[in-house]
Amino acid sequence: MLPLPAMLRAAAAAAFLAFAMPALAHEGHDDGPASVAPARPRLAIHSDLYEVVAVREAPDRLRLWIDLFEGNEPVTDARVEVTIGEASLPAERQEDGTYRLNSPLLARTGAPLDLVFSITAGAAGDDLLTGLLPALPAPDPHTGPFTDPWHEAVEWAAHRPWLVGGGGAALGLLCGLLLARPRCRRRAAAALFLVLAATPAMAGPGHDHDGPAAAPAIGIDAPSRLPDGTVFLPKISQRLLEVRTITLREADASRTITLVGRVVADPNRGGLAQSIAGGRILAPERGLPRLGQAVRRGEVLAIVEPAIPVADQTTIAERSGDLEQQIATAEARLARARNLAASGAGTRVQVIDTEIELEGLRRRRASLAQNRIAPEVIRAPADGVIASARAAAGQVVAAQDVLFQIVDPAGLSVEALVFGADAATGLREATASVRGGRPMRLVLQGFGRAVQQGATLVQFSIESPPPGLSLGQPVTVVAEIAEPIRGLILPRAAVVRAANGEQVVWRHVEPETFAAAPVRVEPLDAARVLVAAGLRAGERVVVQGAGLVNQVR
Repeated sequence: MLPLPAMLRAAAAAAFLAFAMPALAHEGHDDGPASVAPARPRLAIHSDLYEVVAVREAPDRLRLWIDLFEGNEPVTDARVEVTIGEASLPAERQEDGTYRLNSPLLARTGAPLDLVFSITAGAAGDDLLTGLLPALPAPDPHTGPFTDPWHEAVEWAAHRPWLVGGGGAALGLLCGLLLARPRCRRRAAAALFLVLAATPAMAGPGHDHDGPAAAPAIGIDAPSRLPDGTVFLPKISQRLLEVRTITLREADASRTITLVGRVVADPNRGGLAQSIAGGRILAPERGLPRLGQAVRRGEVLAIVEPAIPVADQTTIAERSGDLEQQIATAEARLARARNLAASGAGTRVQVIDTEIELEGLRRRRASLAQNRIAPEVIRAPADGVIASARAAAGQVVAAQDVLFQIVDPAGLSVEALVFGADAATGLREATASVRGGRPMRLVLQGFGRAVQQGATLVQFSIESPPPGLSLGQPVTVVAEIAEPIRGLILPRAAVVRAANGEQVVWRHVEPETFAAAPVRVEPLDAARVLVAAGLRAGERVVVQGAGLVNQVR
């Protein structure tokens, strides 16, 4: 027989092994992969005119999305009939631009349904499409609620620790006593192994009998990136993101060069307001004009009071004194001449000569006084708006200082530098774009004949300048040169950056499937690019919403 300490150790080990139970994690707390809800059963077909996606919303109800094959624009005003077997059923038009079909014929199980779609859409044309809707799975009679008895036993024991502790102590003591006898050790070990190895039998889904059979589950639609890198984008998401496509076709274009330019004013539709002599600025009756204020040609912008230096003031005072003295002398001589003429001692000619001399002296005095006090009036040289103002009341300005710059917002130009001796002579049409703005169409006005550091200055006029364009604003000019080419042309918005940094275009391969295609492009103008490699004619690519498709993960 074993000693008492050995018996206690054996009893404790037996109790620990007998009541060791696994820890079960609830849903959402385990470390397994996240479950992905399957997409709803659907049928996706297309023809040369339309794309049709039919989604099963319920066993007896379909939701239809109909889009144009060319452009992916929704078709919301068509008349749609669906043929199932011998029955022709009309689809109801919905307010959200989709169509709904209700029929018990859709609830058939066991085999796919052969559907024929008849579409009548007026100007878009009529078409007939056929496809197979996946079969509705038959309900399993054994499907029902499933419970885990082992998990329930663990939870039951967790709320009764006193019972577990007492039972464990009793079982451990019993096992220790049995193990103390050599004859019973082998039997006790076999019994303990059977107790530890026994686990509750758990019926799998569909094989328990706890409840009635459940109806087959219908999945949900969600954009997702598939394992092969393609993107599943259901039609409902395409409508929300306004995804639009084009079919690639070869077209003629001209090669382009990219120039760096800036916005300048048209010299014939604006000007500068400057002071000729300088002085102190005075505000006119209507006040000094503000930035952005519209002005008319000849309108008074400011008044400049001339500033006369001290030396000039002394000279003017001396000249004024001399004139006053000469005028006084002339007046005295005129009075004597008139007296002599009245007495017959003088002639009338002397009187006239003296009057002429006196009148000339008075004019000189008036001119001198006017030059001393007459302010300079600054007027607008042309119609337009105030683009810059550097004048304030009381400010002292020098001669030739620019006080105001006036521009016509509808008459702006762009200056750019072209590198190369003969590059400017081959320029044709051009476009310009400001960061974050729409492209502007440019018309070539001319180019300089002087080369400065290897560059020639080229000037373009802007057709219909957008509002908010400012003088000196940098722009990117894309100008065509006289080298015609032929190829695939895409909008710049169709080319996006993939996660690895390369340029890609999203191809519309199926009604709800998009695949990324790496491309190499060359700029054509501010809004278009030329595909140099990566695409073929006839492929459909996303030109609106490509950035949103690229973000699907």
